[in-house]
Amino acid sequence: MHHILTFILLSSFLYAKAPDFSIIIDEPFNNALVDVTEDYDRSISAVGYIKKYKNNQAKEETTYRNAFDYLASVSNTYGSQIHLVKVDNQADITLRKSIDLPNFNEAVSIAKTPQNGYFVGGHTLDGSLLIIKVSSSGEKIFHKTFGTANQDKMSKMILLRDGGVLAIGSSTASRSPNDNLFDSGLGLSDIYMARFTSNGEMLWSKKYGTLSDDIGVDAAEADDGSIMLLGQTNSEKSKNATILRITQNGDKIWLKEYKNEKNTTPHKILKLRDGCFALSLSQEDDLNKEQVRLLKVDLQKNILLDKMVQTTYATILKDIKEYSDGKIIGVGSVQDNYNTDGVAMLFDSKFSMLTQEHYGSAAHDSFNALSILHNSQVGVVGVYTNKESQETNMWIVKLNKDLTMAKRAVKADTKTEVKSAKPTNFYADLHALLKQEIEAKKIELKEDLSIHLIDSALYFKVGEYTLTNEQKEFLQKLSNKLLPFLYKNGEFIKTLEISGHTSSEWGTSDFSQRYLKNEKLSMNRSFSTLSYIFNNHDGTTQKWLAEVIKGSGVNFSKKVIYNENEDKERSRRVTFKIILK
Repeated sequence: MHHILTFILLSSFLYAKAPDFSIIIDEPFNNALVDVTEDYDRSISAVGYIKKYKNNQAKEETTYRNAFDYLASVSNTYGSQIHLVKVDNQADITLRKSIDLPNFNEAVSIAKTPQNGYFVGGHTLDGSLLIIKVSSSGEKIFHKTFGTANQDKMSKMILLRDGGVLAIGSSTASRSPNDNLFDSGLGLSDIYMARFTSNGEMLWSKKYGTLSDDIGVDAAEADDGSIMLLGQTNSEKSKNATILRITQNGDKIWLKEYKNEKNTTPHKILKLRDGCFALSLSQEDDLNKEQVRLLKVDLQKNILLDKMVQTTYATILKDIKEYSDGKIIGVGSVQDNYNTDGVAMLFDSKFSMLTQEHYGSAAHDSFNALSILHNSQVGVVGVYTNKESQETNMWIVKLNKDLTMAKRAVKADTKTEVKSAKPTNFYADLHALLKQEIEAKKIELKEDLSIHLIDSALYFKVGEYTLTNEQKEFLQKLSNKLLPFLYKNGEFIKTLEISGHTSSEWGTSDFSQRYLKNEKLSMNRSFSTLSYIFNNHDGTTQKWLAEVIKGSGVNFSKKVIYNENEDKERSRRVTFKIILK
């Protein structure tokens, strides 16, 4: 059922040093990693929790007259604490740090900030919710404790396009008139959500749900700024998935419960490149084993695809992500009568399974989350249990796109050639280099190293591709900054791609002719931009550019969508993208 992992004892913790990229970190008591992201230097950062002690023991001479006094003296002596782990391309741990907070706590999510730091979401074990901002070295910048006067728990935190975050979770019903958020809940448990700015300012917090018990599981931001939330609704006889759509201000648009005869558990909602959403659910089969169920829905709550993935063993996918080619990868756990393994599955865009792999030992192992990396490999985190142990350990692996285990890079002082992590933090350096243009709202820099022109003066008019004087002036200034930086780091640059785009309104009513004319127009826009930049630099730069620059026409296949409609002006543009080796 699984691939057996081997590891050796080093110092006070265990981690794999075999050729496979697998790291197992053993701390006392149960510990786990729950979420993962890729850093701008191509390392992997993960967040989870370990157990810590507090020395609340009374002095030895203290005499207790009853058992209750003694129990009070030793209560709250150990519990979970949020833990950050960072590993490099050689599978070496470069950072391990617990975030210092006054109460015991657990993390649920991690997200990158433009400053190469992190947002971490979680909750305290006494029922409060947490948003923490930390630096790239794990130093706490600020933390916010929030929620209701009742028992709250966070399920997920997501990063929003404005740089802020959204916390998703649940809260028990309030019956206290002192609660300024609400006087009573909808059910015994309700969906709870709160939105924060990048500086930690709470914009709003609200409750949602049905008359049954509801739990907020995950959420995704739509192209129009609205939010799709995935929840779970529990009644006495059933357990179902619920989808809620709200505005960016938290106002409910609609709520739909997807009822089924079999119990259904929601795990993940993912915004797809086409603007729709994929849902990872698990649903009981006729033998009461959980099986993977994948749904595709649109903003109007219509089900576009519904696929049950029948497997031999009980299987769930806790996290899913989409590749640029439309394939879907998911990770989770698979269980038989003897043990549980981590599972990875790859699907096509229609949710047909292409392949799957199991990883783990002879005990309990599970994958919790994944992050698709820049080179199409996948960073995965979860829990691993040693064969003779009853305690879970933190686990990080790296998989190839075909779901085979990736190999760790070999250090530079060996004879093996290695493509190691890039020494330059390209995103942070580019952000600093182009800070003036970003702040002036001339361009937008994406984390995938693509540059989007967002000043209306830099867009093309309908049907035109000849550069205006204002466009030429800006391109000259931009290329004078960008090209020397790229040339300096030329050994790591694979391609500088310049793509032309069009809106969909130009051309004839006949679709085929309209497509072909817009295809030619998009290539002309790319070429006019490429040739202007190329001709306005010296011979040395031109020779280097000839090896890396690439022009392409994207037509109107990637038009800009705003409020569910095409933004025709913004669609008439060129974009730049830096692709690293």
